[in-house]
Amino acid sequence: MISLPLLPTSLVGSYAQPDWLIDRARLAGRFPPRVRARELWRIPPELLGQAQDDATELAIRAQERAGLDIVTDGEIRRESYSNHFATALEGLDLDDPGTALDRSGHPNPVPRIVGPIRRPRPVEVDDLLFLRAHTRRVVKMTVPGPFTMSQQAQNEHYPDAEAAAMDYAAAVNAEIRDLFAAGADIVQLDEPYMQARPDAARAYGLAALNAALDGITGMTAVHICFGYAAIIHERPEAYSFLPELAGCPVRQVSIETAQSGLDLGVLSDLKDKTVVLGVIDLSTPEVEPVEVVAGRVRRAFERVPPERIVIATDCGMKYLPRWSAEGKMRAMAGAARLLREELGGSR
Repeated sequence: MISLPLLPTSLVGSYAQPDWLIDRARLAGRFPPRVRARELWRIPPELLGQAQDDATELAIRAQERAGLDIVTDGEIRRESYSNHFATALEGLDLDDPGTALDRSGHPNPVPRIVGPIRRPRPVEVDDLLFLRAHTRRVVKMTVPGPFTMSQQAQNEHYPDAEAAAMDYAAAVNAEIRDLFAAGADIVQLDEPYMQARPDAARAYGLAALNAALDGITGMTAVHICFGYAAIIHERPEAYSFLPELAGCPVRQVSIETAQSGLDLGVLSDLKDKTVVLGVIDLSTPEVEPVEVVAGRVRRAFERVPPERIVIATDCGMKYLPRWSAEGKMRAMAGAARLLREELGGSR
């Protein structure tokens, strides 16, 4: 049983990786990698694992110091949110990559699907065990969603993208089961391409998501976003795919509202889902005042009761400077404390 305070706080997933670990200028100067991008790491291969462990522990401590209630591993070991898992699967040619359009419309090297997609072994369980061993707080792990991975590959094996998405779903389902068995409190699926390609998401993406969640009884979340603010600069005022999630078995839906000034009327469509409410703008390193963050949360109270809100960042903090990421986490935790006091006094 997960025990959390009212309006718990959490990262969406990623934290700012240290400059001594990864070449952040090269990372920011390209689209998120879909194949491996080992050239981004500053540490030689024989020492990289130790360095990633050290940086992950720093990320955990930073979240704890800031006062976050739900802690992630910061996705420190990942070159991108999706390629860490996607490139560990069988049935893919990673040495001779294909090409697919990124959500911005630009071509990006991607894995070529040349055989049946299978998960030969757990991918993130060791990462979870490290996280679990280094904090006593509620922990969350993130896994790329099957629909998004199907959009980030060149299909040369399956009759269509839907068939590929369903095999990706089987791999994700097995990973989620192993993560819960190993002690995860929350597992989040990242599905940004549901927002980017809503027609395909309706046609088969939702079915793939449902398949990935089939038989899962633990606390699950799905993250839908407009893309990293450092790369995708324009934000619509409404989601093109969100109410469709009301009927899926996921327990939490993670959205971004800060940079976009999202019309929160859509939250009424999510029925009994817990809303992981993005209220930290990642388009600027400027740290928002606590009251500004609290005001972004208050906007949602007309649509969702506080008992069904998790306070979070808009998206991953991967591209922010560490000083900014730390300040924004403190502002988020401070807003939660302020709102808890207000709500406690009104009840």
